[in-house]
Amino acid sequence: MATYRLISFKTCPWVQRAAIVLREKNVEFDFVHIESGNRPEWFGAISPHGKVPVLRIDENISLFESNAIAEYLDDTIQPRLHPEDPIDRAINRAWTDYLPTFSGLLGAVGSAKTEEELASAREVLAKAFTRVEEALKKQGAGPYFNGARFALVDAGYAPFLQRYLIVEELGGDDLSREFPALRQWAEALVARPSTHTFPPEVFRALYLDGVKGRGGLIAKRLLAA
Repeated sequence: MATYRLISFKTCPWVQRAAIVLREKNVEFDFVHIESGNRPEWFGAISPHGKVPVLRIDENISLFESNAIAEYLDDTIQPRLHPEDPIDRAINRAWTDYLPTFSGLLGAVGSAKTEEELASAREVLAKAFTRVEEALKKQGAGPYFNGARFALVDAGYAPFLQRYLIVEELGGDDLSREFPALRQWAEALVARPSTHTFPPEVFRALYLDGVKGRGGLIAKRLLAA
C-alpha cells in the first residue's frame, strides 16, 4: 500500500484542497507543515515552483500543483469524484480552471486597504458571484456543484468559500446572501467534515492572524476591536 505525505503551510487553501480530496477518498496521509518564510533546503528539491502543496508518494515521487494532485488522486483512487458524463466532467473542469481568478477576487476583498478599494473589490466580486450563481442553478438543486453528489470542483472551492464567509462576518457584509445558491453551496462545503484540517475555531484563529498580517481594512477593524 502506498504511503502519502502532504507538504504544507498550515493555512494554505491549495494544500487544503488536496487534503479534502485525500479525505474524501479515505486515504491515510501525514501532514508535514513547513514555514512559508523559512522553507527547508529539501523542499526546493521536490517543489520546482517553490510552492505547496507537494504530495510525496512512497518517499520517491513528488507531485506538485494542487490541481495536478487532485486529478491524479481521482484517476487512481476510488471513489471517483469527477462526474462520469464527459460533458459534465468538462464543465466541472472549466469551473475548476476558473478557481485562481475566483480566489483572487475573494482575496481582494480581504486585503482592501481603503473603503474605496473595498467597494470596488466587492463590486467586481458580485459580478463573479452572479456567474457562479447561474452555473450552480444550471447544475442542479445543490447543495453541491452538481447537486447532491460531492465532486472534485467542490473540493477546489471549499477552502476559499470557507475563508470568505469568515471575511464577510468580520466585515459586517452579507454579499453572499444575495446569491442563495452560492450561499447554500458555501455553507454546505463548510459543514462537510472533509473540509477541515483543524477544528473550526482553531482554523479561524490561524486565518485571522494571516488577515491581520496583510494590513488591510478588515485587519484594522480587527485590531481596533
